Amino acid sequence: QLQLVESGGGSVQPGGSLKLSCAAVGFTLNDQTVGWFRQAPGKEPEGISCVSNRGGSTHFADALKGRFTIGRDFAKDAVYLQMNDLRVEDQARYYCAVKIDSTCSDNTRLYHYWGPGTQVTVVS
Repeated sequence: QLQLVESGGGSVQPGGSLKLSCAAVGFTLNDQTVGWFRQAPGKEPEGISCVSNRGGSTHFADALKGRFTIGRDFAKDAVYLQMNDLRVEDQARYYCAVKIDSTCSDNTRLYHYWGPGTQVTVVS
């Protein structure tokens, strides 16, 4: 069974940092194009960033580019999302997803596998 699992969420104060991790069960994540998304209650899903299986990364949200960084941990076969200077508006459920080709996209419909998400709460 193919699964994605996110971890690393939690509760932080504004200005804090979290590092989310995405791991796969049943397949090799290093070979996949992986995107990070988030969704806050009552809002549409928002694409954050993506790393292609051919190398390179794409940031979908310019407002997050300086604070959020996507990367791969090849040794752990994982994709992480480093989030710094977290703000109240970053509070959401964060998801990783796999796309079965090499092109990054912020269109959620193009991703084939999704994890259950991990909650990020930012409270003062």
